[in-house]
Amino acid sequence: MAYISPALNVMMAAARKAARPLVRDLGELENLQVSMKGPADFVSSADKRTERILIEELTRARPGYGFLGEESGTIEGKDKTHRFIIDPIDGTTNFLHGIPHFAISIGLEREGQLVSALVYNPATDEMFVAEKGHGAYLNSKRLRVAARKTLAGVLAATGFPFLGDEDKDFARMQAELAAVMPVTSGIRRMGAASLDLAYVAAGRYDAFWERGLAPWDVAAGILLVKEAQGVVSDLNGGPDMLEGGTILAANDALHPQMLKLIKAAGK
Repeated sequence: MAYISPALNVMMAAARKAARPLVRDLGELENLQVSMKGPADFVSSADKRTERILIEELTRARPGYGFLGEESGTIEGKDKTHRFIIDPIDGTTNFLHGIPHFAISIGLEREGQLVSALVYNPATDEMFVAEKGHGAYLNSKRLRVAARKTLAGVLAATGFPFLGDEDKDFARMQAELAAVMPVTSGIRRMGAASLDLAYVAAGRYDAFWERGLAPWDVAAGILLVKEAQGVVSDLNGGPDMLEGGTILAANDALHPQMLKLIKAAGK
């Protein structure tokens, strides 16, 4: 049975409350596809509303905690030792198109260390949670990263640069794909980094790597993978996943093999 701290309990309740309107929104999106402006504005307002609900609920239960959020940026709290890192809708492009693969992501830092994590997909009602030192769970089932040892059977996930990113990012991505694709069994690009990391923790993906990420994209997922006995680093092999913008997650056997491939592709 999952160990649920009082703080994680608060995070779960906040996520469920913020998620309820998003499930209704999915149905509404079908009516908005006729207008380009309509859906974009709709998703923007859904993003802001979700973050507002999360901040309100979390502040009510934990007054004084700070926040780092995609929409609101940094909110300083009186309690300088605790900070919630939140992404109200990770996978907004999926959400915009009515694809049920998006998530609310919440990580809690205590004195700079990630201690609680939640990634919740309202469309599937899958809630991935982790507590530092207590393991990772999906709807109360204990999670473990996949046990595969060699690249031949690996199913990896990644993310692509967005329109407007510099050309070199596309060139580097193409080089990395060219290095990884021939020696693995497949690559997926699902469009929500928090869920990609949660899927690594659950053993659905063997590995995940991406560049150009923000702290709220990965904070919860980092702890999920670690607590599922996985290995997480930046793409230099170092520990700067939260602020450095790059990440690689896998099990302890595959991580060095994937890192070597990706590093070689960038030369």
